Amino acid sequence: MSIATGFHWDLCTSLENVPVLLEEVNKEECPVFQYCPENIQGPGCDIDPSEVTVPGCSCHAHSCLTEKCSCLQRYGKTYDSFGRLKDRRHFENSSSRPVFECNALCRCSESCFNRVVQRGLRLKLCVYPTQYRGWGVRALESIPCGTFVCEYAGEVIGFEEARRRQLAQGPADNNYIIAVREYAGQSLVSETFVDPAVFGNVGRFLNHSCEPNLVMVPVRVHSLVPRLALFTSRDVSSQEELMFDYSGGWSHTQSVETLVQSDQRSEASGTNALQRKPCRCGAPNCVQFLPLDISVLN
Repeated sequence: MSIATGFHWDLCTSLENVPVLLEEVNKEECPVFQYCPENIQGPGCDIDPSEVTVPGCSCHAHSCLTEKCSCLQRYGKTYDSFGRLKDRRHFENSSSRPVFECNALCRCSESCFNRVVQRGLRLKLCVYPTQYRGWGVRALESIPCGTFVCEYAGEVIGFEEARRRQLAQGPADNNYIIAVREYAGQSLVSETFVDPAVFGNVGRFLNHSCEPNLVMVPVRVHSLVPRLALFTSRDVSSQEELMFDYSGGWSHTQSVETLVQSDQRSEASGTNALQRKPCRCGAPNCVQFLPLDISVLN
């Protein structure tokens, strides 16, 4: 059976390696945004995410060797020979090393095992209307644990711009802004805000789950600005919905804290009371409300 049956068009308009299929819906129901497969520089972002700022290795090899590659010696080996996450601490309640891939300045081949996220989307995905959670994304093929699925890509913005955008939102508005804070011990070393509301990729349609099958990992490729990469945290079946924990609580890492959901204020009551949005993930351990981050507003 063809996977095109029952689908409307390629949502990414050929900007990805493979089509991102949109399940057939009425034209007026189609999402309105500009597809962007990678992060772009937005207001308040001092570094262009596309600028190459990370030094490269001098490996003249098909694939880098740990004992000879400066990238792997400096940052450690993240992926196995299949290009899947090797460090299980990304899925567990413990700290994990930052992830750096070989980049445009490296002399290794494009097929080096340490080049995964930069290769872009390679899986068959479908965006579809869910029954209770708006749009969602499901896999159209089986995906092994540790596999890179897609980025959460959009405008990289500064703190003040993130605050301004969140304050401008009403109770009925969808908030797409994700804030990723990375720590070395107790010290905050990096803070990244990504908003795919207007410019974004398939990641903007991923729903929250209190028991997710994806985990978000900041991955640096050519730039010090991390790409928010989503990997499977277990084996995923074909037709299964892909979801991640908006709070970052699934990995519980000390180095990465992912926060989402702006301060939603009640206009009906005329107060500044926080409006927690209900969680409809359906997981047995569901906490009933979507994660709420008000740190941007303080």
